[in-house]
Amino acid sequence: MGNTSSDSRLENCDAEQWLPSGESPAISAVMFSAGVLGNLIALALLAHRWRGDSGRSAGPGSSISLFHVLVTELVFTDLLGTCLISPVVLASYARNQTLVALAPQRRVCTYFAFSMTFFSLATMLMLFAMALERYLAIGHPYFYQSRIKRRGGLAVLPIVYTASLLFCSLPLLGHRQYAQYCPGTWCFIWLEQTTYLRLYATLLLLLIIAVLVCNFSVILNLIRMHRRGKRSRCGPSLGGSRRRGERVSMAEETDHLILLAIMTITFAICSLPLTIFAYMNETSRKEKWYLQALRFLSINSIIDPWVFAILRPPVLRLMHENVNYNHLPYLTTPKILE
Repeated sequence: MGNTSSDSRLENCDAEQWLPSGESPAISAVMFSAGVLGNLIALALLAHRWRGDSGRSAGPGSSISLFHVLVTELVFTDLLGTCLISPVVLASYARNQTLVALAPQRRVCTYFAFSMTFFSLATMLMLFAMALERYLAIGHPYFYQSRIKRRGGLAVLPIVYTASLLFCSLPLLGHRQYAQYCPGTWCFIWLEQTTYLRLYATLLLLLIIAVLVCNFSVILNLIRMHRRGKRSRCGPSLGGSRRRGERVSMAEETDHLILLAIMTITFAICSLPLTIFAYMNETSRKEKWYLQALRFLSINSIIDPWVFAILRPPVLRLMHENVNYNHLPYLTTPKILE
């Protein structure tokens, strides 16, 4: 009986043409503004870093790395997703019509659902590329230095977009793969398409696990680097420039890891509700829980750029100054993201 009621409510929302009275666009407008502002600030900071790097490109002080290239592509992806998805919701509120009613043949609903799946997957693939880059840079430095080049990062974005496009286009090959959900400003994978919903959620979960494994490996390698540094201090004296280079490298790698780890945790928190919902049995599923899971998924692109903007040198420097350097002698003032 509970299933029949839930299915009936879903059908009513899916066919609804007008928004319920009293619906306000305030939350959607705030989320859109925060997403655009945060991503623009992050891109401005990255552009400033790129300009500074171009002025030093002739010398050894060049500091834009492949990691920064990937961060730029991630921020661009978040901004693009925010600008392509949120205005559709605001248009729905402005016309007091649901997504299904905005265009014939449910085109806006299909566009919204496809965009949600595409940009969520693309974001996770970008995070995986960043984690893999750190894993190779720290765990396999000789392979990284000889085979991985900064300009190779420019090829990551089209590869990620192509893979996301192919996977997220699968529902378009079938009939009735997307549905509209209450209050009529959301569309996503139809609940009865359990196979694809679980496949999508499983892919996100596997990517999260892969990123966590890479991050854990980086942490272990940083610990080994720190221990080797302590042993070298007890052995023959290193040259001053070499020792300073090791300290700066250790600090930069630590700061890269902090940024990547927080972004990964954010995405995990935002995507796990959808993964859990996808594997719930039919009798336990509630449409309101599905809507909450979709909202969690959508706020990741809002949080990411603010994480990047906040974790800049002044903040990280303050964090480092509060560390007892008698115990961590190789963690010095960071010099990244300036």
